[in-house]
Amino acid sequence: MNIIEIKNLSKSLQNHPIIKDIDLEIQKGEIITLVGPSGSGKSTLLRCLNRLIEPDQGTIQFENKDYFNIPITTLRKNIVMVPQESVMFPGTIHDNIAFGLNIHGIKDETIIVKSIIDAGLSESFLKKNAEKISGGEKKRVSLARALAIQPKVLLLDEPTSGVDPKNIETVEQNIKSFTKQRHLTVIWVTHDIQQAKRVSRRIANLKDGKITTVQNVKDFKWEVAY
Repeated sequence: MNIIEIKNLSKSLQNHPIIKDIDLEIQKGEIITLVGPSGSGKSTLLRCLNRLIEPDQGTIQFENKDYFNIPITTLRKNIVMVPQESVMFPGTIHDNIAFGLNIHGIKDETIIVKSIIDAGLSESFLKKNAEKISGGEKKRVSLARALAIQPKVLLLDEPTSGVDPKNIETVEQNIKSFTKQRHLTVIWVTHDIQQAKRVSRRIANLKDGKITTVQNVKDFKWEVAY
Protein backbone atom coordinates (compact mmCIF):
# COMPACT_ATOMS: atom_id res chain seq x y z
CA MET A 1 0.00 0.00 0.00
CA ASN A 2 1.40 3.41 -0.99
CA ILE A 3 1.38 6.22 1.55
CA ILE A 4 2.84 8.82 -0.87
CA GLU A 5 2.56 8.97 -4.66
CA ILE A 6 4.57 11.54 -6.61
CA LYS A 7 3.85 12.20 -10.30
CA ASN A 8 5.58 14.51 -12.77
CA LEU A 9 7.07 16.65 -9.97
CA SER A 10 9.36 19.48 -11.08
CA LYS A 11 10.98 22.40 -9.30
CA SER A 12 13.31 25.16 -10.47
CA LEU A 13 15.24 27.56 -8.24
CA GLN A 14 16.46 30.87 -9.68
CA ASN A 15 15.36 29.64 -13.12
CA HIS A 16 17.55 26.55 -12.80
CA PRO A 17 15.76 23.17 -12.97
CA ILE A 18 16.52 21.16 -9.81
CA ILE A 19 14.10 18.24 -10.02
CA LYS A 20 12.50 17.18 -13.28
CA ASP A 21 9.40 15.04 -13.83
CA ILE A 22 9.88 12.94 -10.69
CA ASP A 23 7.66 9.86 -10.40
CA LEU A 24 7.96 7.86 -7.19
CA GLU A 25 5.72 5.70 -5.03
CA ILE A 26 6.53 5.36 -1.31
CA GLN A 27 5.16 2.29 0.40
CA LYS A 28 3.71 2.51 3.88
CA GLY A 29 6.15 1.35 6.56
CA GLU A 30 9.25 1.20 4.37
CA ILE A 31 12.61 2.92 4.57
CA ILE A 32 13.57 4.10 1.11
CA THR A 33 16.86 5.89 0.46
CA LEU A 34 17.55 8.61 -2.09
CA VAL A 35 21.14 8.54 -3.37
CA GLY A 36 23.00 10.59 -5.94
CA PRO A 37 25.72 13.23 -6.31
CA SER A 38 25.53 16.69 -4.76
CA GLY A 39 23.11 18.88 -6.68
CA SER A 40 21.05 15.97 -8.00
CA GLY A 41 17.88 17.21 -6.27
CA LYS A 42 17.64 14.93 -3.24
CA SER A 43 17.15 17.65 -0.60
CA THR A 44 14.88 19.69 -2.89
CA LEU A 45 12.59 16.68 -3.27
CA LEU A 46 12.37 16.32 0.52
CA ARG A 47 11.55 20.00 0.91
CA CYS A 48 8.74 19.70 -1.62
CA LEU A 49 7.32 16.74 0.30
CA ASN A 50 7.18 18.84 3.48
CA ARG A 51 5.96 21.92 1.55
CA LEU A 52 8.89 23.99 2.71
CA ILE A 53 8.96 24.89 -0.97
CA GLU A 54 6.20 24.44 -3.52
CA PRO A 55 6.77 22.43 -6.71
CA ASP A 56 6.30 24.17 -10.05
CA GLN A 57 4.32 21.30 -11.49
CA GLY A 58 3.19 17.77 -10.71
CA THR A 59 1.02 16.11 -8.08
CA ILE A 60 1.59 14.51 -4.69
CA GLN A 61 -0.88 12.23 -2.96
CA PHE A 62 -0.65 11.47 0.77
CA GLU A 63 -2.88 8.63 1.92
CA ASN A 64 -4.85 9.04 -1.32
CA LYS A 65 -5.47 12.74 -0.67
CA ASP A 66 -4.16 15.65 -2.70
CA TYR A 67 -1.31 17.26 -0.74
CA PHE A 68 -2.52 20.72 -1.59
CA ASN A 69 -5.97 20.12 -0.14
CA ILE A 70 -4.49 19.17 3.25
CA PRO A 71 -4.01 22.05 5.74
CA ILE A 72 -0.28 22.70 5.93
CA THR A 73 -0.19 22.33 9.74
CA THR A 74 -1.85 18.91 9.43
CA LEU A 75 0.55 17.89 6.68
CA ARG A 76 3.62 18.92 8.67
CA LYS A 77 2.41 17.03 11.72
CA ASN A 78 2.13 13.87 9.65
CA ILE A 79 5.21 14.36 7.47
CA VAL A 80 8.15 15.75 9.45
CA MET A 81 11.52 16.71 8.04
CA VAL A 82 14.80 16.45 9.93
CA PRO A 83 17.16 18.76 7.99
CA GLN A 84 20.86 18.20 7.50
CA GLU A 85 21.72 21.18 9.71
CA SER A 86 20.57 20.52 13.29
CA VAL A 87 19.38 23.89 14.55
CA MET A 88 18.87 24.11 18.30
CA PHE A 89 16.60 26.69 19.90
CA PRO A 90 17.84 28.50 23.05
CA GLY A 91 17.11 26.54 26.20
CA THR A 92 17.33 22.94 27.30
CA ILE A 93 17.00 19.82 25.25
CA HIS A 94 13.62 19.34 26.90
CA ASP A 95 12.56 22.77 25.57
CA ASN A 96 13.69 21.81 22.08
CA ILE A 97 11.82 18.52 22.01
CA ALA A 98 8.69 20.14 23.45
CA PHE A 99 8.74 22.86 20.78
CA GLY A 100 6.65 21.02 18.20
CA LEU A 101 4.32 19.62 20.84
CA ASN A 102 3.60 23.13 22.08
CA ILE A 103 2.68 24.24 18.56
CA HIS A 104 0.09 21.47 18.41
CA GLY A 105 -1.14 22.07 21.97
CA ILE A 106 0.12 18.73 23.31
CA LYS A 107 1.50 18.44 26.85
CA ASP A 108 2.73 14.95 27.64
CA GLU A 109 6.06 14.32 29.39
CA THR A 110 6.01 10.61 28.52
CA ILE A 111 6.16 11.49 24.81
CA ILE A 112 9.24 13.65 25.39
CA VAL A 113 11.03 10.98 27.44
CA LYS A 114 10.22 8.19 24.98
CA SER A 115 11.37 10.29 22.04
CA ILE A 116 14.77 11.13 23.52
CA ILE A 117 15.36 7.48 24.42
CA ASP A 118 14.25 6.26 20.97
CA ALA A 119 16.69 8.73 19.42
CA GLY A 120 19.53 7.10 21.35
CA LEU A 121 20.07 9.52 24.26
CA SER A 122 19.34 9.05 27.95
CA GLU A 123 16.64 10.88 29.87
CA SER A 124 19.37 12.77 31.76
CA PHE A 125 20.11 14.75 28.58
CA LEU A 126 16.80 16.60 28.83
CA LYS A 127 18.20 19.13 31.32
CA LYS A 128 21.30 20.00 29.25
CA ASN A 129 21.75 23.24 27.34
CA ALA A 130 20.86 22.34 23.76
CA GLU A 131 23.35 24.77 22.24
CA LYS A 132 26.33 23.25 24.10
CA ILE A 133 26.05 19.63 23.02
CA SER A 134 28.05 17.96 20.24
CA GLY A 135 27.03 17.87 16.59
CA GLY A 136 26.14 14.19 16.79
CA GLU A 137 24.01 14.80 19.88
CA LYS A 138 22.24 17.65 18.12
CA LYS A 139 21.37 15.23 15.32
CA ARG A 140 19.74 12.91 17.84
CA VAL A 141 17.86 15.75 19.53
CA SER A 142 16.54 16.79 16.10
CA LEU A 143 15.32 13.23 15.61
CA ALA A 144 13.70 13.23 19.04
CA ARG A 145 11.99 16.56 18.30
CA ALA A 146 10.54 15.07 15.12
CA LEU A 147 9.47 11.84 16.83
CA ALA A 148 7.68 13.73 19.61
CA ILE A 149 5.13 15.02 17.10
CA GLN A 150 4.31 11.37 16.35
CA PRO A 151 4.38 11.65 12.56
CA LYS A 152 3.53 9.01 9.99
CA VAL A 153 6.44 9.88 7.68
CA LEU A 154 9.98 11.03 8.48
CA LEU A 155 12.08 12.86 5.91
CA LEU A 156 15.73 12.46 6.89
CA ASP A 157 18.36 14.57 5.13
CA GLU A 158 21.78 13.02 5.83
CA PRO A 159 20.85 12.09 9.43
CA THR A 160 24.33 10.81 10.27
CA SER A 161 26.37 13.72 8.90
CA GLY A 162 28.39 15.21 11.76
CA VAL A 163 28.07 12.00 13.77
CA ASP A 164 31.33 10.43 14.98
CA PRO A 165 32.13 7.62 12.48
CA LYS A 166 32.28 5.03 15.27
CA ASN A 167 28.68 5.91 16.22
CA ILE A 168 27.12 6.00 12.74
CA GLU A 169 25.93 2.40 12.68
CA THR A 170 24.49 2.82 16.20
CA VAL A 171 22.45 5.79 14.98
CA GLU A 172 21.34 3.79 11.96
CA GLN A 173 20.18 0.95 14.20
CA ASN A 174 18.31 3.39 16.46
CA ILE A 175 16.48 4.81 13.45
CA LYS A 176 15.62 1.38 12.10
CA SER A 177 14.42 0.30 15.54
CA PHE A 178 12.09 3.21 16.25
CA THR A 179 10.84 3.14 12.67
CA LYS A 180 9.66 -0.42 13.20
CA GLN A 181 8.26 0.22 16.68
CA ARG A 182 6.34 3.32 15.62
CA HIS A 183 5.24 1.93 12.23
CA LEU A 184 6.86 4.88 10.44
CA THR A 185 7.64 5.43 6.79
CA VAL A 186 11.09 6.96 6.19
CA ILE A 187 12.53 8.73 3.16
CA TRP A 188 16.27 8.93 3.84
CA VAL A 189 18.72 11.04 1.83
CA THR A 190 22.32 9.84 1.89
CA HIS A 191 25.45 10.16 -0.25
CA ASP A 192 26.73 6.85 1.16
CA ILE A 193 25.78 3.84 -0.96
CA GLN A 194 26.85 1.39 1.75
CA GLN A 195 24.63 3.17 4.27
CA ALA A 196 21.72 3.01 1.83
CA LYS A 197 22.23 -0.73 1.51
CA ARG A 198 22.38 -1.16 5.29
CA VAL A 199 19.26 0.79 6.20
CA SER A 200 16.75 0.54 3.36
CA ARG A 201 14.77 -1.95 1.35
CA ARG A 202 14.75 0.16 -1.82
CA ILE A 203 17.17 2.69 -3.26
CA ALA A 204 16.12 5.50 -5.61
CA ASN A 205 19.00 6.95 -7.61
CA LEU A 206 18.83 10.63 -8.64
CA LYS A 207 21.00 12.16 -11.30
CA ASP A 208 20.60 15.64 -12.80
CA GLY A 209 17.25 16.06 -11.09
CA LYS A 210 15.72 12.83 -12.38
CA ILE A 211 15.20 9.41 -10.82
CA THR A 212 17.12 7.03 -13.05
CA THR A 213 16.43 3.80 -11.16
CA VAL A 214 14.54 2.47 -8.17
CA GLN A 215 15.94 -0.89 -7.07
CA ASN A 216 15.53 -3.36 -4.26
CA VAL A 217 18.70 -3.43 -2.16
CA LYS A 218 19.35 -7.07 -2.97
CA ASP A 219 19.36 -6.20 -6.68
CA PHE A 220 21.32 -2.94 -6.38
CA LYS A 221 24.17 -2.56 -8.86
CA TRP A 222 27.10 -0.25 -8.17
CA GLU A 223 27.45 0.91 -11.75
CA VAL A 224 24.06 2.67 -11.75
CA ALA A 225 24.69 4.61 -8.56
CA TYR A 226 26.09 7.79 -10.15
